[in-house]
Amino acid sequence: MENIPAKVETTLQSNDLVAHISDIYKDSTNCLYLGRGYNFPVALEGALKLKEISYIHAEGYPAAEMKHGPIALIDEQMPVVVIATKKGHYEKVVSNIQEIKSRNGRIIAVVTEGDEVVKELADHVVEVPETLECLTPLLTTIPLQLLSYHIAVMRDCNVDQPRNLAKSVTVE
Repeated sequence: MENIPAKVETTLQSNDLVAHISDIYKDSTNCLYLGRGYNFPVALEGALKLKEISYIHAEGYPAAEMKHGPIALIDEQMPVVVIATKKGHYEKVVSNIQEIKSRNGRIIAVVTEGDEVVKELADHVVEVPETLECLTPLLTTIPLQLLSYHIAVMRDCNVDQPRNLAKSVTVE
């Protein structure tokens, strides 16, 4: 059985690294998040959190669809966060990263510990422990939440009371 609590603790140890990455990108005006399979919803969540608490325009997109729109926006000014764990569609995600790199995109990759392939391609790498494919979102979400948090704090945004968000859930 997977020791997920220990793996979550290991992932949280990347906080200082994520804070450093956040300092580099805190003044960005746009950000793209890409993921495949189980990690596509993680990309959506990462983009949502960045929008909600730092007020930076961000979009989550399926990495498989990157060539149908978002690729036109990629340049040296746009950070692209890619969830690239060694599960599922790894080789295809590496191909996506190569496409981003060829357009001078700035790549922040969340990878499985020990991944040397993506480390060579990405500008920044945050490692998470290896786990079952279906459990990777439990680990890959953490660095994305930390990234949003640190960027928001560095931009002097109130992370405890984001502006314009509903304070309660309503049913229509």
